[in-house]
Amino acid sequence: MASKQRAVSRLVAQSGQMLLAHGAESTLVGDISRRIGLAAGMDEVELSLSASSMVVTTVYQDHCITTARRSPDRGINMRVITQIQRICIMMEKGILDHSLAQTKLNQISPERYNRWLVVFMIGLSCAAFSRLAGGDLGVFTMTFIASSVGMVVRQEIGHRHFNPLLNFSITAFVTTIISAQAVVFSIGNHPSLAMASSVLMLVPGFPLINSVADMIKGYINMGIARFVMASLLTLATSLGIVAAMSVIGVWGWS
Repeated sequence: MASKQRAVSRLVAQSGQMLLAHGAESTLVGDISRRIGLAAGMDEVELSLSASSMVVTTVYQDHCITTARRSPDRGINMRVITQIQRICIMMEKGILDHSLAQTKLNQISPERYNRWLVVFMIGLSCAAFSRLAGGDLGVFTMTFIASSVGMVVRQEIGHRHFNPLLNFSITAFVTTIISAQAVVFSIGNHPSLAMASSVLMLVPGFPLINSVADMIKGYINMGIARFVMASLLTLATSLGIVAAMSVIGVWGWS
């Protein structure tokens, strides 16, 4: 029985670790992890979450096991989260036991879209914002080029595992340098729109939404930590934009 509890504890800890690392909100991490543990036969499952780690406690026949796991940020990936939710549902329906669930969990890989498709869609979305704001074809084109190149820079820096703050700052600098050429050479009807629209890809919307959701649902420490990180990313982006404006000599988006 002790071996089963240890196996289930590892399963619960790994599930919560993967959910937390790939951007799930704290309530979802806690609920799914508890449901997996209870579906595997545990009497009680408790979790304590922090910004980069978690502690899991399982109770089975008055025997308690506690384990801690680090959970470094692996980037937002909804595929991983939905796959773990499916494992949880299959365990609750009796389709999987804890050993089969562990096997399926180990097989989950954070697959991502083709990088060039991401670059194209990011460029198109930022360019669409410039168009909606009243820009003409020249502004649309400059925004598309700047944001696409910026996304390539962001991907390359991310693949080398640099600090996210440095990543956002350099990406904002490169993107603004390119989009500012629209102002320098008077491209389009409102050249400054290219500068404003091309950096929209760096808005940390998901962390900000999760931070508010965490604080509303009672995970105050997690919410504050995520809000601070999102604010630091915004600050890093602003520093990159200001640095680029200083180099080019173009100030403001008006």
